[in-house]
Amino acid sequence: MKLAIMQPYLFPYIGYFQLMHAVDRFVVYDDVNYIKQGWVNRNRILVGGAPHLFTMPLSEVSAFTHIDQLSLHGTAYPKWRDKFISTLRQAYARAPFRGPVLGLVETVLPAGTTPLREVLLSGLQQVQTYIGASTVLIPTSRSFGNGQLHGADRVLDLCKREGAGTYVNAIGGKALYDKAAFKANGIDLCFLRTRPIEYAQGRHNFVPNLSILDVMMWNPPEQIGAWLGEYDLE
Repeated sequence: MKLAIMQPYLFPYIGYFQLMHAVDRFVVYDDVNYIKQGWVNRNRILVGGAPHLFTMPLSEVSAFTHIDQLSLHGTAYPKWRDKFISTLRQAYARAPFRGPVLGLVETVLPAGTTPLREVLLSGLQQVQTYIGASTVLIPTSRSFGNGQLHGADRVLDLCKREGAGTYVNAIGGKALYDKAAFKANGIDLCFLRTRPIEYAQGRHNFVPNLSILDVMMWNPPEQIGAWLGEYDLE
């Protein structure tokens, strides 16, 4: 059984969904510290041919606040939601799949405030359904109770609890995890490297690694599903 573990992100880039696709079960690491300026509640779309950063406003974040303890900001979030959806409508006015993607975004982003973890998990699930993927998602905050462990020790514990024979990590984890240490625990460790993916973005020059929303706006679900396999394991 293949397992991957990753913090939940808001409409992440396609490489995140490739990691989900590469495994049988995907642990959503949501009871760890929220890091400001990370990708948990923000990402990039294409506006006027240039990357545009969007950030979903959260309730006050203090030091060592876990992702699953956060909620959307009571006053700033509703205004941001309306503005963000309006920006999507205008920026992707000529995109062929604008209608269904806007509908998905409106479903994922609630009209009122709600726990952040629910919004992020809904986003991952809704995108999976849209592109025809079906990996099992397991939030750590609801399933394991092993928050006293950290780093590789916790990852190994999660692998053992899930009965994983292989742990797949994003390529950025090469500097964090040692294959020999995993092998000593009976687990194969490999790293996923995304192959270059390019598609037409209307009249603009191609900008890579944007939110999955950009990919979905310009491409049919079947094509996106095929791209999920465009990676190499090292």
